[in-house]
Amino acid sequence: MEKITIVVVDDHPLFRQGVIDSLSLEPDLEVVGEADSGEKALEVIRFLKPDIALLDVNLPELNGQQITRQIITDKLSTRVILLTAYDDLEQVIHSMRVGAHAFSAKDIMPEQLVEMIRAVAEGYYFVGEEKLDAKGVTDWLDDRTESSLKAYSDPGEPFSPLSVREMEVLGCVTQGLSNKEIATRLGISHQTVKNHVTAILRKLRVEDRTQAAVYALRRGWMRLHDQESNPED
Repeated sequence: MEKITIVVVDDHPLFRQGVIDSLSLEPDLEVVGEADSGEKALEVIRFLKPDIALLDVNLPELNGQQITRQIITDKLSTRVILLTAYDDLEQVIHSMRVGAHAFSAKDIMPEQLVEMIRAVAEGYYFVGEEKLDAKGVTDWLDDRTESSLKAYSDPGEPFSPLSVREMEVLGCVTQGLSNKEIATRLGISHQTVKNHVTAILRKLRVEDRTQAAVYALRRGWMRLHDQESNPED
């Protein structure tokens, strides 16, 4: 029997180990690697090239959606299942559009996760408990895009998620850094920071930096305590 290879990524050791233990009971599944941060996750996935990557959306360094986008950019065959405690429609749409094969709340039952992994390995998609084929997920996105993606783009404009650099700037904004401090940290000009902040506010359709920070925190894109993990911050 050819096993489905899996990498499990979550920065909470107890949850990560619980997932690994549950999957290890299945004869057709094999956990070949694990990671506790976004950067480590990319390294492991690029090296092992697993069939499935189980990613927490809310990770240090790179979040699950950024990792998913990079997997697509690298043209890896790994299919991504995103797990999150912050389940809202906008986040689901964003995740599926950047290339995830499944998006599920973390309170999913172990047997449901196992079936999801098997189905995704066969090429299916999942939005919550809804199983879809490629056409089905395209139709699902089309049905919801026009009204629900206003948080990411101007009315009438094509879908435009935050870029990697904009996510970095947003992370700094969430930590309360000024434009000057952000410029120093990221090694870019003060005007470039201002341009990025303006773009972020427009894409998220919020009025100021505080609202942008709250938006990111509520959706699990950033965490305030991430800044404490870096002694240079």
